[in-house]
Amino acid sequence: MSTLAHALHDSTTMLRRNLIHAIRYPAVGFGSAMMPILMLLLFVYAFGDPIGAGMGGGRDVYLEYLTPGIIIMGVAAGSMSTSIAVCSDMTEGIINRFRTMDITRSSFMTGHVIGSVVQTMLCAVPVVGVALAVGFRSDATPVEWLAAAGLLAAIAFAVTWLSAALGLISKTVESASNKPLLIQFLPFLGSAFVPAESMSPGLRWFAENQPFTPMTETLRGLLSGSEIGNDGWISLAWCAGIGLVGYFWSRSLFNGATKR
Repeated sequence: MSTLAHALHDSTTMLRRNLIHAIRYPAVGFGSAMMPILMLLLFVYAFGDPIGAGMGGGRDVYLEYLTPGIIIMGVAAGSMSTSIAVCSDMTEGIINRFRTMDITRSSFMTGHVIGSVVQTMLCAVPVVGVALAVGFRSDATPVEWLAAAGLLAAIAFAVTWLSAALGLISKTVESASNKPLLIQFLPFLGSAFVPAESMSPGLRWFAENQPFTPMTETLRGLLSGSEIGNDGWISLAWCAGIGLVGYFWSRSLFNGATKR
């Protein structure tokens, strides 16, 4: 078996292992879907009318605006499971067992990341379903829906690598669950819930220059069937940058840990 084939085989095995764990312990993944659903319902029914009125409409207008931001927030929240799973494996001894086996070293992290991306994408489905159930309607074409799914997968892949690195630097599972909170919180400080133009100057500058604002605006444009301008390219650039930082950081941490 060639080196590439061996790596693919080992990565597939690790992916299957992580998906089986997700099926057996669904609480973390279920929580990743429930939080954005609850936020969607809370903001639409508690604040939808006054915020929608400020946008020149009502609750329905705000629902159309809010839904893409909630979906992005759900994808960001899904990164927490990766941090917890990686930290758990590194601190509970299973990594010592893997050291004695003839497996490709990179397959451990690859299995975690791809498994988490699959879980995150699956958790986005009920969020979209609830949004449709409460009245969200999209003018997107099938191609635009596919582009939206591709964007979400790219975001999930990028933040998952970063979350994996956060799991590697965590000493306990509890700290691993807390470190990705910044990733989950960033959409709140973007255009997910209200337009950046409505914010104070300092917060507006931050909102316009942080990664989740162009991502949200790109998804909003795709789902509404409107122009996305440069936000699409900016979003992909952010995804590439975050993903590369997370990948090289996690690889360095993992290689250092397994050599000890």
